Amino acid sequence: GYFETTIVGAVNVLATYAVLFLMDKCGRRTLIVWSSAGMLVSCVVIVLTLLGYFETFIALLAVNAYVIFFEFGLGPIPWLIVAEMFSGKYVAVAMSLSSQMNWACNFVVGLVFPYMHEYLGAYSFGPFALVLLGILVFSITVLPETQGRTPEELAKEMSTSLSNSCVYTANEETSNQIDQEWRKAMEQLQQEEETERHQGTYDYGFQPILADDGEVPVI
Repeated sequence: GYFETTIVGAVNVLATYAVLFLMDKCGRRTLIVWSSAGMLVSCVVIVLTLLGYFETFIALLAVNAYVIFFEFGLGPIPWLIVAEMFSGKYVAVAMSLSSQMNWACNFVVGLVFPYMHEYLGAYSFGPFALVLLGILVFSITVLPETQGRTPEELAKEMSTSLSNSCVYTANEETSNQIDQEWRKAMEQLQQEEETERHQGTYDYGFQPILADDGEVPVI
């Protein structure tokens, strides 16, 4: 109703001011992790309340908690991360793409949610919980901390972490065997090429210039 909507709006405004004091004290990644975790728990509580496990006012508290956690992290922080991850000449393009993706997702959610509510009922917040779970895992395992760091440092860290997370781990004994086989193959190839040169059958990749008598001229 009107009263509940007013409360949610007031909480949204207050949380927006509160996060101003946390952005520089806490890391960007930390706020994203806590924000996604808090929103995930709030979604679960909302679903359980709609299923009748809790009283109705618990759902109102969960919605307000959802809004607070959103304003603490997933609301403002992604805009900062995009600006901090790219150098100056790429920021405009990155921000434009991010903004387009953000509003496209908002459009899809607004278009699809009535159908989700119709067919999923109390579980209509379940897909949001799954998305938040994915964001939480991504933030913990992949997302770097961008506060106080240059784009070059972030690129180096991410390339190092991705290379270290490679599934294949080279075996030293196997690598030595492969190296020996490669050397033998190259030596054999060189010997065959040398033999063909002495026999005059080596293919240089072009037709030699022949003299009038049909012989290859000696220079």
